Amino acid sequence: MSATTAATVDRDELRRRLGRRAQLLALASVTYNVVEAAVAIGAGLVAGSVALVGFGLDSVVEVSSGLIILWQFRHRMPESRERQALRLMALSFFALAAYVAFESVRALVMGHDPDASPVGIALAVASLAIMPFLSFAQRRTGRALGSNAVVADSTQTLLCTYLSAVLLLGLLLNATVGWSWADPVAGLVIAAVAVKEGREAWRGEGCCAGCGTDASGPRAMSLLPVTSDPKARD
Repeated sequence: MSATTAATVDRDELRRRLGRRAQLLALASVTYNVVEAAVAIGAGLVAGSVALVGFGLDSVVEVSSGLIILWQFRHRMPESRERQALRLMALSFFALAAYVAFESVRALVMGHDPDASPVGIALAVASLAIMPFLSFAQRRTGRALGSNAVVADSTQTLLCTYLSAVLLLGLLLNATVGWSWADPVAGLVIAAVAVKEGREAWRGEGCCAGCGTDASGPRAMSLLPVTSDPKARD
């Protein structure tokens, strides 16, 4: 076996291993977000917390991101199909933002006082502890693969960390100081972030630089390794 053939075999095996790792990470993300959504929405409805319900609905949207990765790595998804999936995700974010913003404004105007939610606080702490590590693993795998899709999924996972911090602050202020307005304000922050993420998904943005894609063009999901040899892409 020549050195070139051996290198090609090694590269293909590495890509297969990274692809399997990307699927496992996406499955872990989907599983966690399903549980997170159920707990957050349930606890939010019990406590009357707009922020908790909004956080849970955001987790539902995050599930779709992980499912797209699973779909991508089990089937070769055409670019047009990717664009459609991203726009459906964007519409989900816009619907989430509209609902949470409406409920938050209504709670502020009517002076609604949500109950303290120990379950919601524990959930926010758990997400703050888990999500940064999952995001790091996804980003590292995505960069090794040269896959914009996996890197974008890691960005969405990291967003969950930021939202967890906002949620935790709002819930703690309501529970300890009695600032009931902190909960709907946290909901408005979640709605604003959802709008931003929805706009980026609609435009096909949200991936970090350095993944082998022109920032002005479509964000194509690809397993092709980053290389300067044009023959390697044939």
